[in-house]
Amino acid sequence: MTHVSDTFPDPVYRDTVLAPLFDGARTGHAHALRQVDKAHLVMLAETGILTPAQAGAIAGGLRAVWAETDPAAMRYGGDVEDFFFAMEKALKARIGPDLGGRLHTARSRNDIDHTLFRLALKPRVEAALAEGRAALAQLLATAGREAETLIVAYTHGQPAQPTTLGHYLAAVAEVMLRDLARLEAALEIVDRCPLGAAAITTTGFPTDRHRVAQLLGFAAPLQNSYGCIATVDYISATYSALSLLFLHLGRPVQDLQFWSSFEVGQIRLPGGLVQISSIMPQKRNPVAIEHLRHLASQTWARSNAVLDILHNTPFTDMNDSEGETQDFGHQAFDAALRSLRLFGRVMAALQVDGARVARNLRLSCATVTELSDMLVREAGLSFRAAHEIASEVAGAVVAAGEDLSSGGYPHFRRAYQAATGQAPEMDAAAFAQATSAAHFVALRDRFGGPAPAALQPALAGYGAELQALENRAAARAAQNRAAAEALEQSFNQLSGGA
Repeated sequence: MTHVSDTFPDPVYRDTVLAPLFDGARTGHAHALRQVDKAHLVMLAETGILTPAQAGAIAGGLRAVWAETDPAAMRYGGDVEDFFFAMEKALKARIGPDLGGRLHTARSRNDIDHTLFRLALKPRVEAALAEGRAALAQLLATAGREAETLIVAYTHGQPAQPTTLGHYLAAVAEVMLRDLARLEAALEIVDRCPLGAAAITTTGFPTDRHRVAQLLGFAAPLQNSYGCIATVDYISATYSALSLLFLHLGRPVQDLQFWSSFEVGQIRLPGGLVQISSIMPQKRNPVAIEHLRHLASQTWARSNAVLDILHNTPFTDMNDSEGETQDFGHQAFDAALRSLRLFGRVMAALQVDGARVARNLRLSCATVTELSDMLVREAGLSFRAAHEIASEVAGAVVAAGEDLSSGGYPHFRRAYQAATGQAPEMDAAAFAQATSAAHFVALRDRFGGPAPAALQPALAGYGAELQALENRAAARAAQNRAAAEALEQSFNQLSGGA
C-alpha cells in the first residue's frame, strides 16, 4: 500500500495539479496580476486603509520584485501553493513580512482569480470581434462586387432558383452581424469587475470597488459579492456566443465545399488557396475551404466543451471554472482567430464560374418558377394550375436534355393547351424572357430580394451596422487606454514616480 504523507504538497498532487496551474498562471496571468496589485494598492491608499508611507513602500517593493522576476523562467518548487503566493513571498522577502502582507488586505484569491480570468478573456473577445469585423467587411465587399453575379441557389442539395452571389453572401452577413452582436453582448458581461468581493461577502474595510474597477478598465464592478465568486455566466455567455458564431459560419462553408466540387463547379479559388495531389496530377483541391471547415468545427467543439465542464457544478467558488478550464477555453479563441482570418481570405478570393452556372441553370430548369408566376399574373390561371403546367414543361425539357429558354417553348405550348384547352398568348420570345435567369432576378426587387433595388440598400444597411460595431470597439479601446494610463499615474504617485 502506498503511503501518503501529511506534508504538503503531496508529490503526485504537486505534479498533476499544482505545477500545471502554476505554469498556467505564470504564463497567462503574470501581467494582469501586476495590474491587479497596482489597482488594489492605489485603492487601499486612497481610502486610507494604508498610510501613504505604507503604500509607497509596498509600491517600491513591487517594482523591485517585478524587475528581478521573470515569470517565464519560474518553475514550481512546491514551497508555496500557487503563483500568487510565490509573488507574495517575494514581496515579503523584499520589504518584510508585516508590510508585504498588508497588500492582501480586503481581498482574497477568490476575487483575484475571477478578476484575472475576466482580464484574460476581455482581449480575447475583442480580438475575435476584430477578426470577425474584418471578415465581415471582406464578406460585404465581395457581396457588393458580386451583387449581380448569377449563381444557382440550392435547397435539399438540388438546384432550386437563380440568385446572385451578392444576395447569398448578404444572408451570411445578416447572421454574422447577429453573431457579432451576441459576442459583443457577452463582452458586456465579462466587463464587470469582481475585485473587492473578497472571499464571499466583501469586507469590513472601507474599500472602493468602483475605483478598482475603473483603474482596471472595467465598465463597472459586478454588484453582488456572492455572485462575484460564484457566477460563471461571464464564461458561459462568452463560449455560447463563440459557439454560435462558428456553428453558423460552418453552414456557408459547407456550401462552398459543395459548390466547388467538380460536379457543381460554380465557384473556384485561385491557385494560392489550392493544393494538388501528391500522386494525381489532375487534382485541384480547394483545401482552404476544408481547413476553414475544420477550424470552425474545432472552435465550436472547444467552446461547447467549456459549457459541458460547467454543467451541474455548484453555485459557489469552485475549481471547475478556474485555471485549467480557462486555459482550455482560450484554445477555442486561438482556433477562432485562425478561422475568421481564413474566412476573410476565402471571401476575398472567391470566384464564380459563370459558364458552369449557366450550364447548371440550363440543365436544372431552375428558372421555371417564374414561368408559373407569370401564368398567374398575365394569363389569370390559379397558381396550382400554373405550377402543374410549369412542372410538366420542366420534366419534358430535362428528359430531352434541352435548354428551357431556347428549347422549352414547344413543350410549354403542348402543356398549356392540354391544361386549358386553348393556345397560350405568350409567344416564344416572351417565353424565353420569362425563363431567363437575369429576368428572374431582376423581377425580384421586393424587400430582401436579389434585384439591385432591394439588395443595394440592404448592403448599405449592413455596412452601417458594421461601422457601429467598429465605433463601439474604438470607444472601448479608448476607455482601456485611459484606464491603463490612470492606473500607471496613480501607482507612480504612491512612490514618487517610476
